[in-house]
Amino acid sequence: MTAFTVALVLVAAAAGLLRWRRPAWYWLTFGVTLAALRVLIRYASVMDACGLTVPPSRWRLALARITDRPAPESRVPRILRLRPTRTGLVLRVKLRPGQDAFDVAAASDRLRHSFSMYGVTSREVRSGVVELRMTGYDVLKRVQMPAKTDARPMRVPVALREDGSVHYRDYRAVPHALTLGATESGKSVYQRNLVAGLAPLDVALVGIDCKQGVELFPLARRFSALADNPDTAAELLDALVDHMQGVYQLIRAEQRISVAVPDADIAADIWDLPEELRPVPVVVLVDEVAELALFANKEEEKRRDRIITALVRLAQLGRAAGIYLEVCGQRFGSELGKGITMLRAQLTGRTAHRVNDETSANMAFGDISPDAVLAAIQIPAELRGVAIAGDSTGGWHRIRAPHTSLRQAVNVCNKHASRTPALPVLEPFRPAVTAPPAPRVPLSKTAPVTA
Repeated sequence: MTAFTVALVLVAAAAGLLRWRRPAWYWLTFGVTLAALRVLIRYASVMDACGLTVPPSRWRLALARITDRPAPESRVPRILRLRPTRTGLVLRVKLRPGQDAFDVAAASDRLRHSFSMYGVTSREVRSGVVELRMTGYDVLKRVQMPAKTDARPMRVPVALREDGSVHYRDYRAVPHALTLGATESGKSVYQRNLVAGLAPLDVALVGIDCKQGVELFPLARRFSALADNPDTAAELLDALVDHMQGVYQLIRAEQRISVAVPDADIAADIWDLPEELRPVPVVVLVDEVAELALFANKEEEKRRDRIITALVRLAQLGRAAGIYLEVCGQRFGSELGKGITMLRAQLTGRTAHRVNDETSANMAFGDISPDAVLAAIQIPAELRGVAIAGDSTGGWHRIRAPHTSLRQAVNVCNKHASRTPALPVLEPFRPAVTAPPAPRVPLSKTAPVTA
């Protein structure tokens, strides 16, 4: 056996070991080159087999008859760019006249098999241009967020999509969101990632955790206000409504609608105000919304109506005032009483982890996309953290947040505790955080035992 053969065997063994134990490393070392060659070599035959070709034009057929040449072959979409990524390939193609982006989307599963990729998704970039994102391995099996993300003010990375791209929570684009998930579905981990992403930003965090604060109170050093029972939550939400009214008065006072001010400088929300006058944005996290909507007697029913009314008002009017809602729950349905479906209509962003019944998935995506409902009820129990994320446009993605322990989230919040703003209207609800206990020091030194 020659040295070259031995080296080839070692390389093949190393590639097989990497593909089994470290698929991301295998992709970056061997997989990306092999996959790019496979796509380029098979491209024409695969497009023809998938029905993504068009017959030759009439003038080409006429030219072939005049010159007595063989009839030209069918034309495939033209490749504009093939770009490798850390999780797969991005193929951008130009469609031929008569082709539609829906045809490419319908053939995604056949393209996945033909190109021997793990997954293929498509989206229309512009008229006649379609982008195929192909993943080389299961990126959701072991989530690794990229070192550099496109984070902006009020836009935080929270999960990884199945096509390898980063899933962001953009509050300025999608002000309010609903997150559903059964017990042990990964909903709490998603929430921790969200809080950890918001902690370094100049934002006030407000939490409502009616499970006696077991989820949010460990993160209290970064929260401007916290409530651990429905009575306190009702008062806190009323205070937020008063804060919203005060912000609107500030916007009216600084609206700058004189003739000399350009149209682009007229203020309509807090982001149009000068930075020195801009109020701090507020993110309200409701850990379990059902605990706020359930009641057992008349007094609790009055409190429940007061809470739901305040939530609906914040959802309808809070965006311009810089107040954003994150409503979480195991179940969210019309049986929670009046006003719940009205609240859901204002929650544009939808995220559903594994749910216990199809009705919960329908409450999340029934008015958005039937395909998303089907995908949500098919999440297996062993894949904790996998979720379906969608919005009111009808688009949806399968995502998974990286595992973040409660200790890691607490460390991030403690590190950025100095950024916690003090809002006067929320001061009565600010959590009382005690300093960590000092290590015990023995008062006397124990003498060593001598023989």
